[in-house]
Amino acid sequence: MKLLEKLILIMLGFSSGIVISGAVFAFIATVGIVERLANKTDTQKFIYLYEEAIIFGGIFGTSTNLINYYLPTSKIFVGILSFCIGIFYGCLAMSLAEILNVIPILIRRAKIESGLKYFIFAIALGKLFGSLVYYFVSGFYE
Repeated sequence: MKLLEKLILIMLGFSSGIVISGAVFAFIATVGIVERLANKTDTQKFIYLYEEAIIFGGIFGTSTNLINYYLPTSKIFVGILSFCIGIFYGCLAMSLAEILNVIPILIRRAKIESGLKYFIFAIALGKLFGSLVYYFVSGFYE
């Protein structure tokens, strides 16, 4: 492959990554997950820190796909990190569902009049069970 072709591929890959990451960060900002979590936890003064953490987390996550490096960590740290990532994804999913009014529409269509907290808990348990099956049953994740 010629040098010019390699440079064009590098530029296309880099610009595509910028567009996709910009769209993901715009989506997170539109959903308002950072502001909602800051309001719920009464930590509005740290919103810029939260946003910077999301940006640097995205950069770090992308760099793990490009650079093959090893960070010596313990299984406990990995478990805590995975738990935090799960909380973030759960909050993102619930914020999106709230924005799209999925839960009120589902309650109205399914005619759920009581026990909403059990319904939401069942959804969370289903997500947990699905994740455990994905990671621990051979054939799902390789």
